[in-house]
Amino acid sequence: MFSLFWVALASATLLPGGSEVWLARQWCLGEPVFELWLVATTGNTLGSMINVALGRYARQFQHRRWFPASPAGLARAERWYKRFGEVSLLLSWAPVLGDPLTVLAGIFRLPWWRALLWIVVAKGTRYALLLVLAQQWLVPLCG
Repeated sequence: MFSLFWVALASATLLPGGSEVWLARQWCLGEPVFELWLVATTGNTLGSMINVALGRYARQFQHRRWFPASPAGLARAERWYKRFGEVSLLLSWAPVLGDPLTVLAGIFRLPWWRALLWIVVAKGTRYALLLVLAQQWLVPLCG
C-alpha cells in the first residue's frame, strides 16, 4: 500500500508515470478494495495539489527567460481557464491534460479548498471506476 501511495502521488505530478498498473497489481494481490481506493485517491490527490502549489508560486517567475510559458501562452491559458473555470478540474484525472489543469488552478489562484474538492471528486471517481472494472476484467488475469 505504501508503494501504491507513492506511485499514485508521482503519477499526478508533472513526472511521468501511471498508477493504474500498480493499482491492478495490488488488487491482484488481494488487497482490500476500499483501502486501495483510499490510498490511490489520497496519493493522486496530493500529487495534484503539489501541482496546484507549483502553479501558485510559479507565476512570480513569468518574466524570466526560462519560464515555460510565453506571455501570449499564459494569456491564452487564462482566457481558457476563465471560460471553463474550476469545473475543468473534473478532468484532472486525464492523462496529458490533467496535470496542466491543476497547475493552471494554482496560477489563477483557485482557493485551496475548492481545488481540493474538485480534484478529490475527479480522482476518487476515476479510481472507483478502475476498481469496478478490475472486478470484471482482471479476475482471469490474476490467477
